[in-house]
Amino acid sequence: MKSINTIRQYFVTMRKEEKIRHRDIARKLNISEGELIGAHTDIELSPSEIGELQAIRLLPEWSEIISAVEFLGEVMALTRNESCVHEKIGVYKHASKQGPIGLLVGEIDLRIFYETWVHGFAVHEMTSDGLHRSLQFFDKTGVAVHKIHLKPQSVIEMFDALVAKFKSSDQTPGIQVLGLDEPAVEIPDREINVKGFHQAWRDMKDTHEFYGLLRKFNVSRIQGLRLAQEEFAQEVSVSCVKDLLDLAAKTETSIMVFVGNPGMIQIHSGPVKNFVHMGVWLNILDSRFNLHLREDHVTKVWVVRKPTIDGIVTSVELFNKEGEAIAMFFGERKPSNPELDSWRSLVQGLVEKLATEGA
Repeated sequence: MKSINTIRQYFVTMRKEEKIRHRDIARKLNISEGELIGAHTDIELSPSEIGELQAIRLLPEWSEIISAVEFLGEVMALTRNESCVHEKIGVYKHASKQGPIGLLVGEIDLRIFYETWVHGFAVHEMTSDGLHRSLQFFDKTGVAVHKIHLKPQSVIEMFDALVAKFKSSDQTPGIQVLGLDEPAVEIPDREINVKGFHQAWRDMKDTHEFYGLLRKFNVSRIQGLRLAQEEFAQEVSVSCVKDLLDLAAKTETSIMVFVGNPGMIQIHSGPVKNFVHMGVWLNILDSRFNLHLREDHVTKVWVVRKPTIDGIVTSVELFNKEGEAIAMFFGERKPSNPELDSWRSLVQGLVEKLATEGA
């Protein structure tokens, strides 16, 4: 168990001398990122101390906080999992909530699962570029669910007002974290009504029905893809991921990029332009959208086709060795509109290329 002072001193050293990212500092200390940030409450910042951090614990009024973010103007939304980082610049407009699920639709496009949110902080950090401000949210294990970073064009006064409104009376340093839940165990294939599953897939009218279909037949996503008929789900080589992003950028095909974790799904819609391959990282580096994907973490790739009233909708879905979703790619589309021919052709071309290479 690391003391609060040990965590604080190590953090300043790492940020000042080596500029290591927060989550990597936490890993070196063998603690969660949430514990690292939570150790920095009840601190007064020194304007001259580069690497010093102050965290202000927020009340667990998550949906109200997200609604208030609209008044900050343009910010950068960041959602990640262990293998992929999704960064998007825009305004948090018209946040809504139904039960435990939140929704934003616009340039900042989010599906929020508030029941997993446990800890939230307003974070101030002194950097060589000045004071950096952010809002950071963590689950019960201390893993980051979502972060909101202010940009030079953000409204600082409204950030200060948000922090004052939602500041918790408890600023005791540190947080209590819980262990991970046991992963769900797939039921054997022989116990699944595969024929009924096939028919229900064929009868889908909307892509959003897919989650309900998986629950109805008690199958995990990757198990469902494996059991699906080949016309609807086809496993392809992981080597196609680089080609997919490269081709999408070269052809400026409008795509949708979904990246998430148990508490958040963040979506980019539109063309991508600047694809850069650096070591194990596949990157989209556009002015308002960045994607950083660990190619070496991708162990399964599936091309998935779902029937809808607007025709077939095609996705390319990436999974890690545990069968967890890393990222999903679609052609950009709105409800009531058919899938883009350019996207369908791009994916089909990749499938045919891989089939030829494997022949």
